Amino acid sequence: MNEVIDLLLRHRSIRKFTSEPVTAEQRTAILRAAQAASTSSNMQAYSVIHVTNQALKNQLAELAGGQAYVSECPLFLVWCADLHRFAAAAGRHTDAPITGNAEHFIIATVDAALAAQNAAVAAESLGLGAVYIGGLRNKPAEVSELLGLPQLVYPVFGMCIGMPDQEPLLRPRLPLEAVYHENRYTDNPVAIDVYDETIRDYMDRRTGGKADTTWSKEMAAKTQRPRKHMKAFLQGQGFEIE
Repeated sequence: MNEVIDLLLRHRSIRKFTSEPVTAEQRTAILRAAQAASTSSNMQAYSVIHVTNQALKNQLAELAGGQAYVSECPLFLVWCADLHRFAAAAGRHTDAPITGNAEHFIIATVDAALAAQNAAVAAESLGLGAVYIGGLRNKPAEVSELLGLPQLVYPVFGMCIGMPDQEPLLRPRLPLEAVYHENRYTDNPVAIDVYDETIRDYMDRRTGGKADTTWSKEMAAKTQRPRKHMKAFLQGQGFEIE
């Protein structure tokens, strides 16, 4: 092993932070690391918005489902898939209409995720903690209006960063055999059985015996919250999502 792998394997989501601010130097280092992430065809089809206005952070916290750590964290970033800048650049050299087709939508979403993950790892390397906030997609139109997002831009998720004020248990991952395949995809229901018991034990320890659940139960619950509004929202932002 090495220090980088050790850092990655220690990752955990942090939802409680001290009042210690994230310095400008730390923020710049985190964002520089984000910019170094891989990007398809050098499109760099993402933008990140640093929310410094406390009233705005409070509003975003409510839109994300009342997640208080959004308003309380020292540094809150909103990572956006951004084809607006791509269209502006390409439009300097072509009169052809530039739309948010499916391929470019995927590229922009992946670019945002890769940059954000670099940022999270960079933050953790500085002794900070982070948590992603997918709850911004609960009310994406409202979030977009508050942030002034133009056409061909959408908020993929937020990210809270700060000095950890908690040390939660490491959440175990699926067995490697569940996600790793050689040459062809193969189903592995036994791996799900094993992981169900792993998560049952983890949740028991995490909640002091108050939660009796499994991974498959949690995934079943996820199917009941499909965010069906996302399709119409993305279409309204100019993305060709059929």
